[in-house]
Amino acid sequence: MDDLDGLAISLGELLTNHQWQITTAESCTGGGIAAAITSVAGSSQWFEQGFITYSNAAKQQHLNVEKLLLDKYGAVSEPVVLAMAKGACQQAKADVGIAVSGIAGPGGGSQDKPVGTVWLAWALPNTDTIARCYCFDGDRDAVRLQAVVMAISELNKLLQKNTV
Repeated sequence: MDDLDGLAISLGELLTNHQWQITTAESCTGGGIAAAITSVAGSSQWFEQGFITYSNAAKQQHLNVEKLLLDKYGAVSEPVVLAMAKGACQQAKADVGIAVSGIAGPGGGSQDKPVGTVWLAWALPNTDTIARCYCFDGDRDAVRLQAVVMAISELNKLLQKNTV
């Protein structure tokens, strides 16, 4: 957990330096990313709200994800996670957003999307929203933890590159 704490502290420093606010849109992690970010003292300076949108209906209602995207691609997909990140930023009026949708298991997987499949997206100012697919190993808790760590780790890297 020390590694995750360090990543969250670094993220807070980067967001503070840019004077940016962050929001989260989470499905399979159930608020784990927001919990990691808000475990840092002073996080209210850069984090105001997050969204746990586990169901498709919640993704539509709170993040404005179009039903057509969900029907055509499924919740665990690049188009949906991109829409989640953008929608969260719009709803929260945040500069930066992280979104996650995946199959943590133990059930729910398919041949096309096996258990451990997780899509992450990052929305940053003045750049295209980025999404990547990962396939994590382990049980439900392990998949969820790996998704949280990857989400924050990759955002740190993206923010370090962003010199806006």
